Amino acid sequence: MAQKAIQGIVFDKHTKQRIAQVYIYNTANDAGGFNNLRGEFDIPASRGDVLIAAAKGYFPDTLAVGDHDVVLFNMERSSIWIDEVSVIARRSPEEQLLQNKREYSTAYSKGSAGSIFSVGPTGSGLSIDALYNLISREGKNARRLQEIIERDYRESVISYRFTPELVAQVTGLTDEKLVDFMQQYRPSYYFVLSANDYNLAFYIRESFVRYKQNPELNRIPRFPAGN
Repeated sequence: MAQKAIQGIVFDKHTKQRIAQVYIYNTANDAGGFNNLRGEFDIPASRGDVLIAAAKGYFPDTLAVGDHDVVLFNMERSSIWIDEVSVIARRSPEEQLLQNKREYSTAYSKGSAGSIFSVGPTGSGLSIDALYNLISREGKNARRLQEIIERDYRESVISYRFTPELVAQVTGLTDEKLVDFMQQYRPSYYFVLSANDYNLAFYIRESFVRYKQNPELNRIPRFPAGN
């Protein structure tokens, strides 16, 4: 079947905002690349091809290309904020990482260079399979997916401690203001790794002071609703 340029947009499933820096991968023809700052992308594809969208802070998503020339991804955050729910059941970051590795095991096998040097009956030499994985487009795209999965793990570590329950308890914020504050003052992965509970609560309080002084200081502008 002849391929054509399929256009698409990636949205956050809950906020309906467009998401940038999403890697789009066509499993049928090994084409892949990142979308633009407006959340838009185009990729060569045929009817029935399966596309994968992967971005840090979101669960990987897939869809099959149909008869239309435009496709829409609605991605789910790896940590979901639900109105009027005080307890959110979620897996640990390590459990989610293991699941992603299982679901995308092909990316790990194709993206791994392994040992460049092999040892056989005639002595040591270069591993053809390892070299192929290093230089092939398929191997490069697989390694990009690996990087996204690893970034998603780091985002999950942050979400596991920087929770809506904790932030609401420290700041008293609820609903949209709680979500807005958490998006603007999300801590870094390395800070969360090194911070104890007291350090994290202190960071939230200090950030809340800045938030009250200027609620839009770190806010990312919304993209226009139209194209």
